[in-house]
This record gives sequence, C-alpha cells and structure tokens, in this order.
Amino acid sequence: MELQLYRQYFPNGTNGKLFNNNTFMCETIELPWRNNKRSISCIPEGRYRIRPREHPKHGHQLEIVNVPLREAILIHPANFALRELQGCIAPVTKCTAPGIGNYSKLAMKRVELLVKEAVAADEPVFITIRS
Repeated sequence: MELQLYRQYFPNGTNGKLFNNNTFMCETIELPWRNNKRSISCIPEGRYRIRPREHPKHGHQLEIVNVPLREAILIHPANFALRELQGCIAPVTKCTAPGIGNYSKLAMKRVELLVKEAVAADEPVFITIRS
C-alpha cells in the first residue's frame, strides 16, 4: 500500500492531505519545518515504511521507520500540533488553521483500518511525503 502526503508549510504548523493510491483519505497536521530538529520539527520529505507496533503504555501504534536522525515517529491523533506533537503526523478530519485540525480520532481510525487490512494481507505499507 502506498500512502501519499502532500504538505503545505506555515510558520506555526504544517498541513497536509493524505491519499491512499491517489484516493483522498483525510487531512493532516504536523509541526512546522525546523530543519528536522528532534521534537520541534516535522520530518523530512521522503518515502518511509509504516509498521504497526505495540507500546506497553499506549497500546497499538503506527510507526514511521528509518527517518533520518529521528526515532519513535508515529502517526497518532492530535488536534493541536504545537501542543500535542513532537515530530509525529496527526490525521485530522479538517484542518482549521496551520497545525490545527479537528476530529483527529475519527480520521485516525480510518488510517488504522486501512493499514491493518494491508498488514493482514502481508502487504508492506509506505508513505511518500512531499510538498
């Protein structure tokens, strides 16, 4: 499965549109681009693998692996990038301002379901991020 994330960069956050094989899924929010600095920047554009992982405290998660100079980058719900993200990507139903969106848990469920189906079919999952 190939996900595509198309970003728009703003000083207070990064907004995006997420597609699955060219079909729109949801919008996304992220931190602003700050030269890939840990915990304060979105990750660099590129192609990455997504894999499910289990966290002892937080349960099932979707991890983006092999991000240059970064680790523990997740796709998870959040509605305010500057307050709730540390480099991760948050699916949202609608972006309302740079780095701000709404109904993130609803959008996250759609993404999780799609990834779960692909993983169950032994299909690798990738995300390509570009502006």
